[in-house]
Amino acid sequence: MRTFLLPVLFTSCFIFESIFLELTPGKYYTHDNVFVPHLLMIALIFLTIYGSRNFGLIYGFVFGLLYDVIYIEVIGIYLVFFPFVAYVISKIMKVLQNNLFIMTIVTLVGIALLETGVYYLSVLIHRTGMNASTFFNDRLLPTIILNLVLTIIFAYPLKRHFEKLADQLRND
Repeated sequence: MRTFLLPVLFTSCFIFESIFLELTPGKYYTHDNVFVPHLLMIALIFLTIYGSRNFGLIYGFVFGLLYDVIYIEVIGIYLVFFPFVAYVISKIMKVLQNNLFIMTIVTLVGIALLETGVYYLSVLIHRTGMNASTFFNDRLLPTIILNLVLTIIFAYPLKRHFEKLADQLRND
């Protein structure tokens, strides 16, 4: 039953990311700062750690492709970075303790890795003219702060859901 809920959960996260700014009050945003919610990446990291690494990589590929097709003109950026970040985080968590505080920090590192990788790839293919200090101050830092709040809100429910999924997969 939990494996059936995974596509629903990830599709909901995908849709929520696109309508997030419409649901939040505009007074928190300035024209300089760019807040990017990465609830899909948060869920992907938690699936990779608490659920199954293979499911994390598969969902990373599928939703990375979907993200590229819908939002980005260049197919392959998120298709590569979603599973790459999930894989790197799974390797990092093999040496760290598995508690919510560490997971929050590791999730923010994963989001920073995703944002930085996408930025430098965009610079490489001349899709952005933003310099590195502007990227750090106006996009990366506000994005990390927003995703810290989202991780704190959703960490415990995601952890419980994916731990039950892992138990179900072990029993099957």
